[in-house]
Amino acid sequence: MTGKAGKPGRVLMVASECAPLVKTGGLADVVGALPLAMAAQGWQARVLLPAYRGLRERLEDAAEVMRIDALFGGAATLWAGRSAGLDLLLVDAPHLFDRPGSIYLGPDGKDWPDNARRFAGLSQVAAQVARGGLTDGWVPDILHLHDWQAGLAAAYLAGDSQRPGIVTTVHNIAFQGLCPAYMLGDLGLPSALYKAEGLEFYGQISALKAGLVYADALTTVSPTYAQELTSPEFGMGLEGVIAGRRQNLAGILNGIDTEAWNPATDTALVQTYSSANMKGKARCKAALQQECGLEADDGALLFGVVSRLTNQKGLDVLAQAFDAVSAGRAQLVVLGSGEAALEAEYQALAKRHPGLVAVRIGYDDALSHRIFGGCDAILVPSRFEPCGLTQLYGLRYGTLPVVSRTGGLADTVIDANPAAMSVGVATGIQFQPVSPAGMEAALLRAMQLYADRKAWGRLVRNAMAQKVDWGPSAGLYGDLYRQLAN
Repeated sequence: MTGKAGKPGRVLMVASECAPLVKTGGLADVVGALPLAMAAQGWQARVLLPAYRGLRERLEDAAEVMRIDALFGGAATLWAGRSAGLDLLLVDAPHLFDRPGSIYLGPDGKDWPDNARRFAGLSQVAAQVARGGLTDGWVPDILHLHDWQAGLAAAYLAGDSQRPGIVTTVHNIAFQGLCPAYMLGDLGLPSALYKAEGLEFYGQISALKAGLVYADALTTVSPTYAQELTSPEFGMGLEGVIAGRRQNLAGILNGIDTEAWNPATDTALVQTYSSANMKGKARCKAALQQECGLEADDGALLFGVVSRLTNQKGLDVLAQAFDAVSAGRAQLVVLGSGEAALEAEYQALAKRHPGLVAVRIGYDDALSHRIFGGCDAILVPSRFEPCGLTQLYGLRYGTLPVVSRTGGLADTVIDANPAAMSVGVATGIQFQPVSPAGMEAALLRAMQLYADRKAWGRLVRNAMAQKVDWGPSAGLYGDLYRQLAN
């Protein structure tokens, strides 16, 4: 395959995580799904990942395709193979990646102190593959870098006239991969790149900024987030860099795996359902209420939360707002973990409202499916949200999203305002500001809408009719790849 004459070619995606192999957040879902969506359009996609503990053993038909004598403190081997339907390249460097627990955090809950070197190693290997370093002869036409962990690959290839086209995607600009300036030589970076127009960021090295400056094209995971990143409120100090590259910036929405997330076939549900036959959803609601110890009340509006419990997700305001609406027929089930103070706040909320609030600290994939299947509405009150997948799962399951008006939430949910309701296009509720009063108003709006079951039913049908798969976005990525390959 080639990238010439507008034909699909070869793309190497570089990331620190990829579902279902290794996941800490939404980045993994995107990296696991996008290659399959691009393959459906004729692109030959490989994903370059670190070989974390246990990952090498999951590789099928493994073949050594590169040997690296020295990679930040030890030798490394690059293996090619398949797993979970994906074509993978695994950087097998035990001194960097064979560690217990989290892929980013040590036993003390803090970042591994050598994270800068670990992911610089991933980026160096990516640059070698881009230069045609694989023994099997595979050379990418496009190098697609995801977030800061892959950003230095663009710096290692800076000035190389033979390099492939480079795309950097920002999934969350809050994480920038900063390290001290004195590490420039340790990371094998030319001193000429350490400048304000390069990878220097307030006296430090920024791996994400390297990806932003030295890539040919930049993408974010929603059109609204792309615009937000050019403002000081959301740009996290990089707004000037992104605004300066506005002509090379595109916001392309994420999609979801509509086979894994399908209420008509979901084996986690007590009864499947579809927009043509919604009877199963009522049974799912009753079963979820029973499972979580909530009162059996079909007339109560059952809100759900499946999220990291952090202030970024706006869940501090939800905990405060729910007290104010609990006198009405409202219930809440929460699944997640995160900041200790928020975990404690939600556990206290459940104690104050027995039978109305259920909290499960941790993560349970099957329970998350049952929450989407059984709840009437899903809450995503984020202070910022690059794209968000939770609201897309809600749309898919007819579980109406109640979201703050930011990032991808604003792009994917149509507010049930009078104009949208009159023409029959509304799919959920948007609100601002992210405050206890704003959250309370959104909850009350949802409860008022739910009281009119016919109107609520129309909203549910609208939601389930929305396109949330990767098809449209994969087409946009394909167009971008072809432009760069040519």
